[in-house]
Amino acid sequence: MVMQRVSLLTIGAYDLPLLRSFYQKLGWEETEFSSDNYAAFKTAGVMLSIFPIVELAKDAGVEINHHPEQFHGVTIAINVDKAEDVDATIEEVRSVGGKILRQPSDAFWGGRTAYFADPENNLWEVAWNPSAVFDERGAMVSY
Repeated sequence: MVMQRVSLLTIGAYDLPLLRSFYQKLGWEETEFSSDNYAAFKTAGVMLSIFPIVELAKDAGVEINHHPEQFHGVTIAINVDKAEDVDATIEEVRSVGGKILRQPSDAFWGGRTAYFADPENNLWEVAWNPSAVFDERGAMVSY
């Protein structure tokens, strides 16, 4: 059996300083092992890292087949504690230059959701799920 654990999510960056700056402007704390060529941010659950996309592709042994403006086929979610936190989070993202793709709205499944893109079109959902359960660190353990 493969261990059922997601511990690190890495975004391949076309412009690492641009992405690093965006996440810093969100107020996210970098780890002590960040460097000029790598950024890692602490989150409540999975660590988020940013690494040059050319190096990431070389490490994985694959070719880059998309452009930063294209949809990458992946979304990352920030689940918040209260419905109104979706709106507040989107306003904070807007204030630092994030591209709002979907304004906050009530979801058919009973929660509230919105979407934004970082400067390289990595898509993030901000969601409140009324049945979500978080551990003491703020990591979602159930929904």
